[in-house]
Parts: sequence; C-alpha cells; structure tokens
Amino acid sequence: MAEMMDKIKKVFGFSDDYDYDDYEDENYEDEINVVERETPTRTVKNRKALDSADMVITVHEPLSYEEAPNIVDDLRDYKSIVLNFEQLDIDVKREIFDFVNGALYALDGKIQKVNKDIFILAPKNVEIDGLKEELKNAGMFPW
Repeated sequence: MAEMMDKIKKVFGFSDDYDYDDYEDENYEDEINVVERETPTRTVKNRKALDSADMVITVHEPLSYEEAPNIVDDLRDYKSIVLNFEQLDIDVKREIFDFVNGALYALDGKIQKVNKDIFILAPKNVEIDGLKEELKNAGMFPW
C-alpha cells in the first residue's frame, strides 16, 4: 500500500525524492555601475565689507509693511539704519519689526533699542554694543 501511495504522490508531484545533486546555485552579483557626479559649485559673491570711511547710516520711517524689504536691502548693502516706528499703528509696527528681525538674524546683523519706537540696525561688520549710552553722553539723543 505504501508503494501505491508513493506512485500517486509521484504522479501528482508530491514525491519526496527530488534530486538536488544536479542543482547548481548560481552565485552571482549584479554589477552596479556607480557614477559619481560632481556637485556643481556655485560662486557666491560676498559683498565687500565697507571701510569705516565708506559707512553709511540711513534713516527709515516706514508708513506701511511694503517698505520693509527696502530696509532689509539696505542691511544687505552693509548700511546701518535708524528705524523710526513713531508714525505706525501697533500691528503694522509688529509686522515690520518681525520681518526686519528675521532678516537681521539671517544676515548676522544686530539691533539696539534706542527708545520705545526707535531702533538702530547694524550689519554684521558694525558693532553697536553700548551705543545708547554713547549717544546719550554725546547729547545727540537726550532721552
């Protein structure tokens, strides 16, 4: 009876006596061609830091938010800025201040509060530490 079951298994392909001796394991690796691309280099022109003789201070008294990019453009051109918010509504003042403050951070600039509505903005090549006291002592701004 066992022989009969073995024959039926062979007919239907369920036989246990497979011949694995003829099987060759084809060990091969696909060749992967790695192409190295050169990263394109971009030349960035650094704006020349201005000499102290070339220093420019501009005064901005913005009346709307649309004037904020002009302030940032002057900062990028290494100009120091006196920013006067006295004529602005509090909401517009806050929007411009946030915009300019973000640009100052990105450009490594500095800011110094002179009074409630007046600020001094400086590019990264200008130091403004203690400026308020110096201006007060010089009598330029008595507040």
